Amino acid sequence: MRGLPTESRIHRRLIDVLYVDAMVLADEARSYFDEGGRSDRDALPPLARVSFSCESLKVTTRLMHVIAWLLTQRAVGAGEIAPRDALDPSRRLGPAPRSDAAALAELPARARTLIDSSAELYRRVGLLDEAQARELVVESPARSMLERLAMAF
Repeated sequence: MRGLPTESRIHRRLIDVLYVDAMVLADEARSYFDEGGRSDRDALPPLARVSFSCESLKVTTRLMHVIAWLLTQRAVGAGEIAPRDALDPSRRLGPAPRSDAAALAELPARARTLIDSSAELYRRVGLLDEAQARELVVESPARSMLERLAMAF
């Protein structure tokens, strides 16, 4: 994954913490949007109910992209796939829909909290995805080979 063992451990821990955060948030969102928020949704005007449902799907999309990216990083850390393979567009952080501020203003506080939390987690993982892409793209093949040889001995 990376050249320095300490850096590799820190990266693994970060990925593990983000994964737990994503799974907890996914469970909270599922629980609220599928069950607990039903009365909140039913109390909304018709157009806001549509926004509520759309935002539920957006939260799910964001979280599934984050979880897929984190699972890819775990596979890299376990040596199951090469770091460079994680840069394939199919393994990068997928695009996530944005939420409309005006529509959010009409939603219940709990829904807004979950939406904001999913957007923030997506943003943080997006920064890691971009940093990883920059780091691996500028790395020369010769340097990569030398680092692999050094780690082998």
